Amino acid sequence: MAMPSLQLSEKKPDKLRALGVLALNGMFDEMDAIGVLRQAVEDILPGDIAIVSSFGADSSVLLHLVAQVDKALPVYFLETGKHFAQTLDYVETLRERLGLSNVITLRPNPKDVARFDPNGNLWETDPDSCCHIRKTEPLDPAVAQFGGWVTGRKRYQTVERGVLPHFELTSDDRIKVNPLAYFSDADVNAYKLKHNLPEHPLFDMGFKSIGCAPCTSAVAEGEDPRSGRWRGLNKKECGIHFDFNGAIAKPMTAANTNLFKDGAFVADPFRAWTEGDDPATVRYTHVPLAVFLANRAAFLANPHPQGLLVSPGDNVELIEGDVSRFSSIAINFPAFTDGRGYSSARLLVERFGFTGEVRAVGDVLADQIPLMRRCGITAFVVVNEPTKQALKDGALAEVGLFYQPVGITEVPVGTRPYLRRAV
Repeated sequence: MAMPSLQLSEKKPDKLRALGVLALNGMFDEMDAIGVLRQAVEDILPGDIAIVSSFGADSSVLLHLVAQVDKALPVYFLETGKHFAQTLDYVETLRERLGLSNVITLRPNPKDVARFDPNGNLWETDPDSCCHIRKTEPLDPAVAQFGGWVTGRKRYQTVERGVLPHFELTSDDRIKVNPLAYFSDADVNAYKLKHNLPEHPLFDMGFKSIGCAPCTSAVAEGEDPRSGRWRGLNKKECGIHFDFNGAIAKPMTAANTNLFKDGAFVADPFRAWTEGDDPATVRYTHVPLAVFLANRAAFLANPHPQGLLVSPGDNVELIEGDVSRFSSIAINFPAFTDGRGYSSARLLVERFGFTGEVRAVGDVLADQIPLMRRCGITAFVVVNEPTKQALKDGALAEVGLFYQPVGITEVPVGTRPYLRRAV
């Protein structure tokens, strides 16, 4: 039965339209995905609907449905400038394979990027603003041309999406259509196999939900597919999707972070090793040196980002040949008076050539940080409030003269070789 167009181009909120969307969900709640999409395209919003696709891990399923309904439908892809190279290749693969004739690339405004993210690292300190500049701002005027748009979201992906319906009414009275809302992970994989759809090149490496490269990591067995997005951040959506139940992550602020790095407090993707963790699958975890040595083969075969925890008494020379395996090495300072961590840091950086993140954890206080930096430590997990405030204010006391030189940056002063000054 043909459905009349809801004519959602008017901006004024209308309770009848909201009731109309509820009626659509009641009518088509049990309809299959292609039926929902066909109704939306041909009967509910004819000529007034667009597709928005990330060209991520599951995008081939939705785009295959689109190709069956109308290959000329506008398909918008947000090229944020932060995508994996594999994703950009995948756009072309699916375009050609499915015969999509109207794939439109949206890019952020260069002036916005230059003004708000000139160094390209806004994602580290304010990922919500990064998403706003690179996704929300480019997409809003594009979808504003249409009465509705189609997404590939699914209920199983996160708890917040667990009540996702086939049809939503957005705050500006447009219909958002989710044909795959009731698909399970098994349904997605079965559909790919049935139609011999090409996988995203990163899928078999554990990337089950793929967005921008800096904010995407692989996921472990048992984790929800989107747990690798913005790992460690108080963030679950990029901002273009406000879920049916109204849930969306609040903006992350420095107030709820303890990791100081590159001049700011940022979210910490790493966690501590816990009993029961599997060396073969664990990721973004600081593994105690003894645990690493006892399970070295499994950790080296594990493809995911990994950290190492070095505590007083640990012999870092035992992992000299493996330091490149780690993305981050945490040096534990259990007490202000225990200085063995300084020597471990210098060995890692100066002798073993480790170039990744070296962080100080434990009893990290303001007086120590200048000395830690001299030894190659670049990040600090700080829970002491006065120290946190001193870092925020840039008010650490610096020491310019040292008894012992460090590396090649400190040279003798005058004729007193025991007195050194940083250059």
